[in-house]
Amino acid sequence: MLKDKNILLLVTGGIAAYKMADVASMLVKQEADVHVCMTENATKFITAETFSVLTKNKVYIDVFDETPDDYVNVPHISLGTSADLIMVAPATADIIGKIANGIADDMVSTVVLPARCPILIAPSMNVYMYENKIVQDNIEKLKRFGYKIIEPASGHLACGYDGKGKLPTPEALVESIIHEIAEEKNLAGKKILVNAGPTCESLDPVRFITNHSSGKMGYAVARAAANRGAEVILVSGPVNLDTPLGVNRIDITSAEDMYKEMTDKASWADVIIMSAAVADYTPEHTADEKIKKSDGDMSIALKRTNDILKTIGSKKSEDQIIVGFSMETENVLENSRKKLESKNADMICANSLRTPGAGYQVDTNIITMITKDDETELPLMSKYEAANRILDKVLALK
Repeated sequence: MLKDKNILLLVTGGIAAYKMADVASMLVKQEADVHVCMTENATKFITAETFSVLTKNKVYIDVFDETPDDYVNVPHISLGTSADLIMVAPATADIIGKIANGIADDMVSTVVLPARCPILIAPSMNVYMYENKIVQDNIEKLKRFGYKIIEPASGHLACGYDGKGKLPTPEALVESIIHEIAEEKNLAGKKILVNAGPTCESLDPVRFITNHSSGKMGYAVARAAANRGAEVILVSGPVNLDTPLGVNRIDITSAEDMYKEMTDKASWADVIIMSAAVADYTPEHTADEKIKKSDGDMSIALKRTNDILKTIGSKKSEDQIIVGFSMETENVLENSRKKLESKNADMICANSLRTPGAGYQVDTNIITMITKDDETELPLMSKYEAANRILDKVLALK
């Protein structure tokens, strides 16, 4: 996702500096070209050699470390001006104050000044230092100047205090970089409503009816849309997935909950993508107490749930795009095309539970995108890649 992106990591003297080795390694695995500058204090926590080995690039600590070979490009200028993104992490109160006030007295603070790329700053310090009004004023000043601030995590800090000030995990830091530069922002200004996951229909306080949906496809769509600059609302059934960065998540449980949230938000959206596996039927009655087992058989009376896609499709405006999903076990294309017409959708993404690599729980999918005019069969790919192909098709429909 970051192939050939030039990323500059600026590491300062906080104890969380050790986490940046994992960040550098993860970025290299994403095929990014990673460069590192460190403050002298940062080298007290982790060596420059560690980053040099991981990135296969020279690590700069002092402006005066530049050699005659460097004079052609002048690293304290070229590192910043050639970067696609700069991340300052951990960002101490000291470096935040320097950048906010234009001070350039070491390699890290100097390379920031000529940069013209997105700059992410991840504060990491003692909770009382972080809450200091001067530090907060500097952070607000950086925001006004267009710097992106990554909120610190809360928890037990190395200094022994509890509170806000922890550097986020390496995974979260890398995801911030991916969110910022991995995709073209060709959905900026668009509002996209996505649903995902299963619903749970209660029989009693203990038992419920559900399905095998993991929510991975819908979450991939929401993540891809947010990475491409869209404003995204994700209505999610019960899943074990993290909320994608930049996505507003609304948790629901039942098909009725999903119906209420989706129909309530539908008029807000430019694009509605419905990938959730919503229950078609729900128990007619939900017991207030646990149903006790008996010697005989048991039957459960079920009633039809509201058809969310059909309801929204019947009320869609001329400038809205509606995308539905169709999971089938037979007659995939025929059944999906019928769904396209009966639900008044613009596109149906069809797949078969019988196809290896597609369906529930897995990280890959094989989708056929069906519109009024054509059918496009996608090969086996990750659900994130498939999500981007779906969004490409949505843009082509506009």
